[in-house]
Amino acid sequence: MLRTALPSLLALGALAACTAEPAPVATSAPSAAGTAATTTAPAGPPPEPEPTADGQCPYLESSYVAEANGQLVRKVRLSADRPDPACFFYANATDVQLSVWVFHGDPATAKAVVDRAAPVDKSSPASAPDGWKGGSLVLPEGAVYAVAKDGDAVVVTSNQKQSIKAKRVAETVVANLGL
Repeated sequence: MLRTALPSLLALGALAACTAEPAPVATSAPSAAGTAATTTAPAGPPPEPEPTADGQCPYLESSYVAEANGQLVRKVRLSADRPDPACFFYANATDVQLSVWVFHGDPATAKAVVDRAAPVDKSSPASAPDGWKGGSLVLPEGAVYAVAKDGDAVVVTSNQKQSIKAKRVAETVVANLGL
C-alpha cells in the first residue's frame, strides 16, 4: 500500500506546486502613515549621477579643483541630485577632468556606492579623513578615491593618475560639508 501511495503523493505535491500562486515578494509601498515600508531585497547602489545643468559646485570651488588637479577648469556642470549635486569639472568643452559625487543614504548603500567605484579586490585601502573607509585606485583613464562613513559616501574621480589628488579633494569635500 505504501508503495502505491508514495508516487501518488509525490505527483499530487508536484501538481500542487505547479498550480499554486507564487509567494508574494516584499516591495516598497506607502504605509498608512505615508512613509515607505522596508523591502527584503538587497539595496544596490543608485545609478551614477549625470551632469544635467551648468552651474557652480556648492561645496567645492573651481579654483581649488584647478590647483588640486593641476588643470584649468573651463566649465562646471551639476547633477540633479539634492541636497548635494554631483559636480563635474571640465578641462575643456567635453572632457571631465574631475568629478565629485556626495551620496547620502543608508550605510549599506553608501558602502555599495564606494565598492562599485573602488572595488575592494582591486583597490588600495583608503581611510582618510579619519573614520572614513573605502578604496583608491589608479585606472588607465585616471584615478578614483571613494570613502564612506555611516550613510554618507564621497566618490572623487580624476583624469590624473595620482590618487593623492582625488584623496585631497575628498578630504576637502568632507570638511566643507561638515560630514
